Amino acid sequence: MKLDRILPYAKKLLEMTITNGDVVVDATLGNGHDTLFMANLVGEKGTVYGFDVQEDAIRTSMERLNQHGLADTVTIFHKGHEHLSKLIPAEHHGKVKAAIFNLGYLPGSDKSVVTKPETTITAIQQLLEIMVPEGLIILVIYHGHAEGAVERDALLTYCQNIDQKKAHVLQYRFINQQNNPPFIVAIEKR
Repeated sequence: MKLDRILPYAKKLLEMTITNGDVVVDATLGNGHDTLFMANLVGEKGTVYGFDVQEDAIRTSMERLNQHGLADTVTIFHKGHEHLSKLIPAEHHGKVKAAIFNLGYLPGSDKSVVTKPETTITAIQQLLEIMVPEGLIILVIYHGHAEGAVERDALLTYCQNIDQKKAHVLQYRFINQQNNPPFIVAIEKR
């Protein structure tokens, strides 16, 4: 297959955006895969800020980072991503280069704990304020459950209405697959 699947495409976008020494955000730690990936991209001189409301996500992410010797470049907050502009130090405002969200629920965990459109939109708005020009926000939207469909609809409405003078918004998805496969919305700040 020549077309990138969803998660490899998200990583490709991150690789095209993030360089050594950058400041980036993993807005939904999950199992720490994106956190580790971004920590490798920013290197020892960079910083990754991670957010999650679940202890399991934080523990798993820290274990993964420690196994790879990258815990020192990551600061994890046991808070929702809607608090990111308050928790990311002011000296990094205006320097955030990329952020990723994997929306829905933590795989292998309590499926009743899900991301919410209100907090996600708040976080996107904050990121657009503290990012560098050409900074990139990637939303991986898992919408195969009831709350996911609600979040999908709210996010698509919000993203379609972002002023094109402030950001470019791309949707990347497969339209002929069954079972509501995830898709990407990428927002590049202008």
